[in-house]
Amino acid sequence: MDDAKPPTVWILLDSRRPGGIETHVGQLASGLVQACRPVEVVFFADHGPHPLRDQLVNVGIPTRSLAGDPGSLWQALRQGRPGLLHTHGYKAGILGRLLGRLAGIPVVSTFHAGEPGAGRVRLYATLDRWTSGLCTPIAVSAPIAAQVGRRARIVPNFVDMPPEDAQSTGCPGPVAFVGRLSHEKGPDRFAALAAMLGDIPCAVYGDGPMRAEVEAAARGRLRFYGMVPTMKDHWRTIGLLCVTSRHEGLPLVVLEAMAHRIPVVGFNVGALAEVVIPGETGWLVPQGDLEALAAAVGEWHGLEKGVRDALSSRCRDLIRRKYSVEACLPQILALYDQVRIRA
Repeated sequence: MDDAKPPTVWILLDSRRPGGIETHVGQLASGLVQACRPVEVVFFADHGPHPLRDQLVNVGIPTRSLAGDPGSLWQALRQGRPGLLHTHGYKAGILGRLLGRLAGIPVVSTFHAGEPGAGRVRLYATLDRWTSGLCTPIAVSAPIAAQVGRRARIVPNFVDMPPEDAQSTGCPGPVAFVGRLSHEKGPDRFAALAAMLGDIPCAVYGDGPMRAEVEAAARGRLRFYGMVPTMKDHWRTIGLLCVTSRHEGLPLVVLEAMAHRIPVVGFNVGALAEVVIPGETGWLVPQGDLEALAAAVGEWHGLEKGVRDALSSRCRDLIRRKYSVEACLPQILALYDQVRIRA
C-alpha cells in the first residue's frame, strides 16, 4: 500500500436516543482518532439534543447533522466526498448503501440487530438484508452474519476498558436490568423475575414504551433509575447484570458490565453464549425459563466472596482479551484498508 493519507471515514447513523449502536459509534470514532484515522460522525437527522453528539464534540470529533431526507445525504456525499462511508442501523444502512453506490463511495455497514421486528421495523430489516450486497458487511455476531450472508465479516462489539477505580465492588446486589424498556428486551420478564427473588434487590436502568406496564407489574419490587446519561457512575454499585431479551445480537451492555467486573445471568439468546460462559463468567438458562433464571440468581447471591471475586476477574480478563478496543479495532482498520485498495 502507498503512503497516502488514510481516507476520511464518515460514520452514518440515524439516532433519536442513546443505545447500543450509539455506544458502539462513540467507541469506534474514538478508536479511529487514536489510530490517527480521520473521522466524522454524520447524523442523518437532527432530533434535538443528543448525548452522543455532546460526547463527540467534547473530545473534538467533528459531527454534522443532515435534514433527514435522502436528498440531503446525497448532497453531502457529493460535496464532502468521504473516502469511506460506514453505516450503522437500518435507515442509515439502506440509504447509505444505495446513495454511496451511486456516488462512487465505498460503503462498510455494521449489522447490529438480530430481532425480526414488526410492522415498519420488519420492512426495514428485510430491506437491510436485501441491500447488504451493495457494501462490505460487518456482523457483530455469528447469528447475525448468518442472516446477512456469507460475505459478512464477524467483528464483535467492543468497549473501552474502564480504570480500576470504576469497576464494580463485587457486592452481592442489586441485580440490574440495563436497556430500553421495549418488548424485545423483555423488561416484563425482569419484573416477573424480581417477584420471585425475595429479598434480593433489583434495579432498572432505562426507559421506553413498556415503562408503565413494568412499573405496575413490579409492585414496588424494582427501583427505577430511568434513562441515565451514562452508566459510568452506576456500574460500581451493581452486583449482577440480568439479560431477559427475546432477541439479541451481542449486547454492548453485557460487554460493558463484564469490563466492570460484573458477571451476567440471562436467557441463552443471540451471541450471549460467546461471552457468558457457565461457571466462568456467568449463567445462561433456556430462553423464557424464569424459574431457572431465578435459581441462577440465587446461586450467584450465595457465592462466597473469594469465589465471587474470581468470577469478576475472569469477566474483565475475557473482555480485555477479546472485546476491547485494542483487540477489535485492528480488524476494522484492516477491513477499511482492503476496501480502500479495491476502490
